[in-house]
Amino acid sequence: MNTTWKHPSMARTLLAVLLAGLALGECVPEASAQESRRRRTTQEAKPIELSPTQVADLTKIANERQLNVDDLIAAAKTFLPSGKHDEYITFASGGHAGQIFVIGVPSMRLLRTIAVFTPEPWQGYGYGGEHDHVRQMLMVNGKEVSWGDTHHPALSETNAEYDGQFLFIGDKANARLAVIDLRDFETKQIVKNPLTVSDHGCAFVTPNTEYIIEGGQYATVLGYGYAPPEEYEKSYRGMMTLWKFDRAKGRVDVDASFAIEFPPYFQDLSDAGKFSSDGLIFQNSFNAEMATGGVEKGNPPFEAGASKRDMDYMHIVDWKKAEAAFKAGKAEKINGFPVLSIKTCVAEGILHLTPEPKSPHGVDITPDGKYVVVSGKLDPHVTVFSTAKIRAAIANKTYSGSDPFGIPVLDFDAVKEVQLELGLGPLHTQFDDKGYAYTSLFLDSAVARWTLGGETTAKPAEGPWKLVQKTPVQYNIGHLVAAEGDTASPDGKYLISMSKWSVDRFFPTGPLLPQNFQLLDIASPGTTMPVIYDMPIGVGEPHYAVMIKADKLKPWLVYPEIGWNPHTQAVDLNAPRKGHEGVIREGSKVLINMTAIRSHFNPEHVYLEEGDEVTWRITAVETTQDATHGFCIGGYNINLSLEPGEFAEFKFTADKPGTYPFYCTEFCSALHLEMMGYIHIKPRAKTAQATDTDK
Repeated sequence: MNTTWKHPSMARTLLAVLLAGLALGECVPEASAQESRRRRTTQEAKPIELSPTQVADLTKIANERQLNVDDLIAAAKTFLPSGKHDEYITFASGGHAGQIFVIGVPSMRLLRTIAVFTPEPWQGYGYGGEHDHVRQMLMVNGKEVSWGDTHHPALSETNAEYDGQFLFIGDKANARLAVIDLRDFETKQIVKNPLTVSDHGCAFVTPNTEYIIEGGQYATVLGYGYAPPEEYEKSYRGMMTLWKFDRAKGRVDVDASFAIEFPPYFQDLSDAGKFSSDGLIFQNSFNAEMATGGVEKGNPPFEAGASKRDMDYMHIVDWKKAEAAFKAGKAEKINGFPVLSIKTCVAEGILHLTPEPKSPHGVDITPDGKYVVVSGKLDPHVTVFSTAKIRAAIANKTYSGSDPFGIPVLDFDAVKEVQLELGLGPLHTQFDDKGYAYTSLFLDSAVARWTLGGETTAKPAEGPWKLVQKTPVQYNIGHLVAAEGDTASPDGKYLISMSKWSVDRFFPTGPLLPQNFQLLDIASPGTTMPVIYDMPIGVGEPHYAVMIKADKLKPWLVYPEIGWNPHTQAVDLNAPRKGHEGVIREGSKVLINMTAIRSHFNPEHVYLEEGDEVTWRITAVETTQDATHGFCIGGYNINLSLEPGEFAEFKFTADKPGTYPFYCTEFCSALHLEMMGYIHIKPRAKTAQATDTDK
């Protein structure tokens, strides 16, 4: 909308609204960057006083750019002056980029990409020569798989609250789980599920991060087995894997992990109960029809066959009973991994089902743990289940029957609390601190705000279980994330719509267009819920995100000690020390001890012979924040990132004779270009000739 401001008082009022959000952003050109940031973060906001010249200048800019008052308010809410930090940090999946995106809120600035399932050269992730630690983690059944389809990040929790210590994410394409340490934002571990090729519902955590939950998706013969589709019901199975997390070590304990066999429905997302529902895991599914597709044979396609029924099944797992059964030795081994069979789960009261809306894609527990919200893509309602009613139905065996595999099915009416019509294509729900829930509507391209009921603490004025508002987004929203919106105490300030299509929102970059992250202001109760920022994501296709209060994160600014090994999170005894650099040769095995500091490496010349097996160790002896160095060798696919204090080791065979420059790949100082050296690899023939001449 083109708004021309002619009346001075109107212009002054509107511009004051804009500048109110920028009060701490005045330029301090004479101050250092750190001092400037200190001033901005410690001083208090002061009243805005606009001079006539400022009013005229800003009015001119607003009119030239065709900005209206809503634009200015949105800008004031999201703009952060240089040096001022965001209030929240969002960790978004990177889709088939295989990574995680770190985004500040409300600025929506991309702060970092965390390398996870895809080698990434800037961070030196997967470019550490032969026998690289990262590439070893990326192996699947003896083959390197150097990409992933990341879907669902999860933060570690203590008492159902984010604690800011660890981040987990799954790889749908290859059924892998990664552990990221949030002290340095680096991937520490990747584990491969030995039961299945791919999954979807990974990762979700129990309230104290006892386990990381990995759900399956497409049923297979567990353990990489084979059976034709004609044997689908007999041989194919779904699963849920509970990966035991050792918080002290910051690693998954594979030996203490186990899985639960599910029917060959297509399992989807999960959520773990808390407080009154603690000990239960809820996981939805679709394709209760057990359709097998086969359009090439004239059969109905999967999309038709898997959506015939009016209801699918939600799985209800008592994970504490499952843990006890596993520890009691009641699991069977499939491909070397312990699995609790359906028969065992039924006998031990571990697994129950309940009907749920058709083709669901979302199961979310309210902050108090009393209700489970399920959305069916082909049902305009959200269905709210009472966890108290679920427990009572299990205890009283209030069943409507059992499924084809003998799993008891809880009576739907006995466990349902309410159904609420929201709109077309409901998917995923988050919560705030005012008693509202927010559900993405894929087909409506909107976010629905509705009120919770029952015994929730907050009591919205609109009353219980009511649709309040729908805010349009662009376009086809998938998941959404609110500030700490799936914890026991959500904050409720901001919500991000992860809109799958952007269409005309941005400059077209050819037929392949970015996804659109749209920031909504949900701070005000009632019907005010505007979109205040559009952020194009032009890498991969993000699916899901989690948003944490920034002050819960305590990342290191430099590594704790010189010679720190990020893989072990400890000082490495092999780290070269200053004054102890050099080259040690034992036959054809060569050890190089190097240090890096602005603006040189030591040593600067390294002499090798063709065929040498080289172990190269480097310590960045810097202790200054952001004094990062790089190290690369052209022609050998080696590139490292050396953060302050970091130790790195790589190995390679010097099989290509020649003179190779190595250099620092980070612009680290005024003499950055001089931070280099040479590797001299003598050819075998010349070495032999020189020996004969000496004789």
